[in-house]
Amino acid sequence: MSCSACGCTASGSDSVRVHALVASLQADDIDQALSLGLLDDAVACPACSEACRALLHAARIERQRALAARDRYRARTARLERRQRERAERRKPVAIASKASALPPAAAAALARARARAAGRNEP
Repeated sequence: MSCSACGCTASGSDSVRVHALVASLQADDIDQALSLGLLDDAVACPACSEACRALLHAARIERQRALAARDRYRARTARLERRQRERAERRKPVAIASKASALPPAAAAALARARARAAGRNEP
């Protein structure tokens, strides 16, 4: 397969792969280019022209920057969501202690009866 960018006719598995990769880039098929090894620095055809190698290198750098930007965006989104959850947690009203007695149920019942008797004695 000859290179569609520079017309290189080198044969070899790496050269054919690079030529297909360049053809994918020219067809704007980034998915195909990624599957052919766009991000792999070792993928190169030494017989291609300097302009062709520069095209491949520029596309590789552009895609790496785009992927790094996506990772930064995802990290920022996760960080903002975490901060929002923490802020919401801090803004929750403090739970007010209920009027429940710390006494066991039997002791609480005995205390209630004693209070009722004492209240009955104090009434005129």
